[in-house]
Amino acid sequence: MNFPDLTVDGSYPLGAAVFAFMMYRGYGPWVGICLALCAGAVAGLLTGFLHTFSRIPALLSGILTMICLYSINLRIMGRPNLSLSEHLGHRTLFTILRDSFSFLPEVYVRFAFLCILILSLKFLLDAFLQTEIGLSIRATGDNEILVATQGIDPNEMKLVGISLSNALVAFAGAMFAQYQGFVDINMGIGMVVSGLASVIVGEVLLRGKTIFAMTLQVILGSVVYRLATAIALNWGYSIGFKPYDLKLFTGLLVIVILSFPVLKEKLKKV
Repeated sequence: MNFPDLTVDGSYPLGAAVFAFMMYRGYGPWVGICLALCAGAVAGLLTGFLHTFSRIPALLSGILTMICLYSINLRIMGRPNLSLSEHLGHRTLFTILRDSFSFLPEVYVRFAFLCILILSLKFLLDAFLQTEIGLSIRATGDNEILVATQGIDPNEMKLVGISLSNALVAFAGAMFAQYQGFVDINMGIGMVVSGLASVIVGEVLLRGKTIFAMTLQVILGSVVYRLATAIALNWGYSIGFKPYDLKLFTGLLVIVILSFPVLKEKLKKV
């Protein structure tokens, strides 16, 4: 959509906070996930309204929403972090799957479930982006003026696209909260950087301009980026670095990734 959205640093923990809130109120994981999706969509709508109706620049709109969401997330959680321990009666999707497939190692069950979930979301998103609304959203990112001449309101398409993206981000936050077993107010810091790096890695590793290829690029880039981060951290620990150097490693890794396309072009000329 050609919209640099910084809302994700706030909507990611928002999804986790809403999910944890519902779990502490005794609701099941599906209710928490659905409400997390809705909360993320509302956060995206707020950013969209700031940009389309208040005429606030895209970057600033996302920053303002992200700042507001920090306090909102604290309000929802009641404190900076919450535990989703099974001992407290909080049964997440992962604990339900573990009990349902107790004859298999838990790590395999989690891996299979996440693969199925990610691929299902990919195909659903592929199908949506090929509908009339999906095509309009894509066209809005390419050329707003052309879209307007076709009788399509680009502001409406921006609202739909930003809401959808933040709903997915909040969903990811809710899933990660279940995976790690706790929610932290700062868990969304750096999500924009990670997402950008993942997209660039995917574009370098896999070429293609079709919807199928582009969504696959994002998935592949995310996996490779996280693996590279883990390897870099393990190597750093072996030479004496500490856990609080995580952000340093992440920043250096992103710099290398962002510089890679430029270096590749220069090497070709040489």
